[in-house]
Amino acid sequence: MLSRRSFLGGLAAATAALPLSSRLAAAATVSLVITNQSGRGPLWMYVVGVSHATGQQCRLSANGTLVPVSTADNGPDGYTDYAIQVDGTRTLSLPQGMSGRVYVALGQKLKFRANPGNALAYPAGWVSTDPNYPVLHDFMEFTYDGAGMHCNTTTVDQLSVPLALSLTGASQQSAGRLRDGGRAAVFAALRAQPAFANLVLGDLRVVSPGHGLDAGLFASNYLAAWIDEVWNHYRTRTMTVTAGARTFRGSVQGEQFVFDGGVRPFTKPSTRDVLFCDGTLAAPNDGVTGPVAAALGAGFNRGVLTNTGAQPVAGASTYYRRSVTNHYARVMHENTVDGKAYGFAFDDVCEHAPYISDPAPTRLTVTLTPF
Repeated sequence: MLSRRSFLGGLAAATAALPLSSRLAAAATVSLVITNQSGRGPLWMYVVGVSHATGQQCRLSANGTLVPVSTADNGPDGYTDYAIQVDGTRTLSLPQGMSGRVYVALGQKLKFRANPGNALAYPAGWVSTDPNYPVLHDFMEFTYDGAGMHCNTTTVDQLSVPLALSLTGASQQSAGRLRDGGRAAVFAALRAQPAFANLVLGDLRVVSPGHGLDAGLFASNYLAAWIDEVWNHYRTRTMTVTAGARTFRGSVQGEQFVFDGGVRPFTKPSTRDVLFCDGTLAAPNDGVTGPVAAALGAGFNRGVLTNTGAQPVAGASTYYRRSVTNHYARVMHENTVDGKAYGFAFDDVCEHAPYISDPAPTRLTVTLTPF
């Protein structure tokens, strides 16, 4: 199964220099439907990402073709206009062979910039100087390849526009829907959590604590005592990480968490490393260090690493019970109808993320739900 981390890895590789193709096509297609039930508008959509055929960044045109992005697309203001207007509901034909995002914007269009090397600069709503900061916008992620459609909603970066997915194919699946009043409940819950209150940016969005940390809105040492507790706990105990058919055992030796089985040793992470599941917790796609890093990252965010030496912990009832924990992720999970959310990058560990896939997809519907 492809995870969000697999998708992001593919997206990061999009800047590779490969021969330019003016139009890319694939035989298989899926109907991509956008429907606006948010009660707000006007609405524009954007489908941007990476072509599997060339590795280039591309966009989906209104007529259903994948078009490589180009600096020639930038207008006099320095930005592209890849917007596709949606009046109520709109259906596009999405060809197989793309990993990307479907962005939605309410009230104003988004500003994407094509940079030299034909690399597209995406919106960063958590950055106050980004031109898209004042725009209500959000996105979902997908990979459509020979194995089918793989897609998810995400709040790893922010929550601005509530989205829900419906995937039709070999079966009927859904993901991502907030409970009734969920958006307002998320905003209110985080405002009431002192360390997280600054992550609420008016009625525009709530941003993740990692982005908040980078913006000076969240304490850089928030998880320091918890990280120290885990490190000290495993100086005299053993952690066992199960990943498929493999088992890895480790303990803290000196200042490193050392595992057997060829796993790269981990130096003590910072709060930022934990929130982004990166830095010392970066997870390579190697089947060895990667699964252990993911288990550590998930356990740190969920507050369960000292509950048991057997990791990862599958039962969600034990998550986020510490007073100092990732309350942003907790609140996201509490306000989805199925309890699944991407509150941090390793939230797919033990399948608690709003990720769905189908080997024979015919229709993917992205719905903007009521605010």
